[in-house]
Formats: sequence, structure tokens, C-alpha cells
Amino acid sequence: MNKIIVPIDFSEHSEYALKSAARLAKRYNAELLALHMLEMSDIMLSASDGLQNQKAAFFLQLAEQKFETFLDKDYLKDVNVTPIIKHFKVFSEVNDVALKNEVDLIVMGSHGTSGLREYFIGSNTERVVRNSDIPVLVVKNELLNINFDVVSFACDFSEECIKSYLNAMSLFKKLKSKVYMVYVNLPNDRFRSSLEIEQRVVNFFTKADGNLDKMSDVHYVSDYNVEDGVLTFSNKIGADLIAVPTHGKKGLAHFFEGSVGEDVANHATLPVITFKI
Repeated sequence: MNKIIVPIDFSEHSEYALKSAARLAKRYNAELLALHMLEMSDIMLSASDGLQNQKAAFFLQLAEQKFETFLDKDYLKDVNVTPIIKHFKVFSEVNDVALKNEVDLIVMGSHGTSGLREYFIGSNTERVVRNSDIPVLVVKNELLNINFDVVSFACDFSEECIKSYLNAMSLFKKLKSKVYMVYVNLPNDRFRSSLEIEQRVVNFFTKADGNLDKMSDVHYVSDYNVEDGVLTFSNKIGADLIAVPTHGKKGLAHFFEGSVGEDVANHATLPVITFKI
């Protein structure tokens, strides 16, 4: 892992992300790109009159000062930090900056939700996840353990998940993580027999790896919905991280034939990492 990018909005949760990214950067001697999206109108940025130009320059200077203060942290002293300020608050641009700088991982802070409110709807995290071509690590609180020794990878073993699976395995190999793959069998019309599931998994590994070496890492659980199955399993194995595939701009993966991946992240207290399908 060579480069990590963290979008910063000066909130408590973006600092959680910054701390987590700093720990990863120290562990892998990676460069940390701290990105602040400065929300300024097209009119202000393109105006030709002197007053508007002065206003734009003032707000940019103010943001730079605030950013510099925010990054003046003890935990960043031994980290190679590159601050970046963009003039538009367009969160698809995070992916553009990440690709341009050949970033390996985006780390985002999120407050999550409770009650009926959906976790990703309308949030900055959702916008970044849906536009990102590289993995996005979502953290809700300060992570004291950044080793990610044990990972729970939710998968429906469809062929469209092969790309995200291979990318995930490549990253977790670098992290030296033990990965447990979990398939959640659901009731009613989405129920599959043991034979049907095993045939699906065999086909998946045959096409993805060319062998069946990881069959022993697959675990089958039954539950009324996917998120409960994944979260219960992850807690049972003592996972440090939950990994899920994403459909990019179509939203998080509707894996397990219709269940929405957002629900897993919504109720998870663990950090969640997404991989684009």
C-alpha cells in the first residue's frame, strides 16, 4: 500500500478517518493525501469583477489556514502528508483525485444512523462509495486496532462478484488478514439447498482462482435477512472488519438476490470496506 486518501470536512468523524489512515500509513510507510472539498459557487469562481475575486481568494485562504490547523496533529508527525484543496464540493471528484494520484485506498468517516433513517442516503460517504473505483474504508469511530487480522467478507458467489473478490483478496494478502467468507441463506423464495449453494461456490472459485483451495474459508449461515446474518457471523468470529462488494453508481451491491448492502454498513459497529464490482 503506497498511497491513502482521506476526505476532510473538519468533523469529528473525518478525524476518526484521519487517525485510522495515519495508522495505516505508518504501518505500510504510505503517503497520506488529505483532501478538503471547498464549496464555492461557480459564480464566485468565474466572476471577473474584483470584489468577487477578493471573496474567492479570502475563502480559499481561510480554508487553507483551517486545513493547516486541522492537520497539526501529533499522530501525523511521522507521516508523509500531502494536503489537497479542491474548489468544488463534488464528491465524484474524490475518485478522480484518487485515480490521478494512483491511490490504493480511500478512508471515510461516517456517523452512521439509527432508527428509520438510511445510512448512506444523501451522505457524503454514499457519494464517494458510489463513484469510487478503488476500495473505500468507512469508519464510524476511532479505531484503536488497525491490524484487520480477521475479516468477514460477505458474498453471494455470483460471477459478477469475482472482480471485487479478487481485489479484496489482493488487499487482504498485503494486510496479512485471515479472511472468512460468508454466504447468508434466506427463507422463502430466496432459499437454496446445501447442494445448490455448494455448486454455486465451486463455480465461483473455479472461475475466480482456478482451484478450490478457499472452499474451507466459506461459511454458510441462515437468517431472516442478510445484514443480521453477516453481523452475527462477524461478531461470532471476532472480525475486525466487514468487506462487501459494491455496484458503484448503482448503489451498494444488491447481493444475495435483492438484499441491500447498505443495511450491513448501517447497523455495523465495525468498520466496513467496499470493493467495486
